[in-house]
Amino acid sequence: MTETVALFAALFVATHLLLSHPLRAPLVARLGAKGFLAAYSAVSFAAFIPMVLARKAAGGEAWLWVPPGWSWLLAAVLMWLASILLVGSFVRNPAMATLQSHDAVIGRPVGVFRWTRHPMMWSFAFWAVSHLVVHPEASAMAIAAAILILALAGSAAQDAKKRAQLGDRWREWEASTSFLPFAHGIAFPGWLALLGGTALFLFATWAHPLPVGIWSLL
Repeated sequence: MTETVALFAALFVATHLLLSHPLRAPLVARLGAKGFLAAYSAVSFAAFIPMVLARKAAGGEAWLWVPPGWSWLLAAVLMWLASILLVGSFVRNPAMATLQSHDAVIGRPVGVFRWTRHPMMWSFAFWAVSHLVVHPEASAMAIAAAILILALAGSAAQDAKKRAQLGDRWREWEASTSFLPFAHGIAFPGWLALLGGTALFLFATWAHPLPVGIWSLL
């Protein structure tokens, strides 16, 4: 069953990267923006749902190692940061705007973009690493590894795409931001990201099947 999960995880990553980057422009030209979005969603669900179902069918598996005590604290910190990054990624994110012109003005980084220019992708990466550290079941690790690869490869591909679209404007953005989180230092992420991310973290860890985060101490 682990092989099936890994297969669907690899398919999910491959289709997402292909449709998001090299195949996006020709498919939009052929199908139109709405048609492409419909096709993209259908393909994503066609790979994601079987992956989740295969993981569920795998059930409980033997753990490959016993996570040390410190790993749970590391995972909790990573998930808290991931939550802040995810919430903050929706505030003045130039990658989400429909910027196509080389004359577009992006502005200076604010909030979590002073941590990294790819806050959403790194939120997924931190989620993946936290689960790799404390959930060493083979099929679960296959999904986490797939999400980690997708986040990192997707970030690099997004830079290349935006560089082609925006030219020097995106190069200026790259120069004023960092790919790796905190490479330019630690900055205040903004109250919305901090408070909203903390609330998301508390809710997600409370709803988690296992007692994690601060809930494991209660």
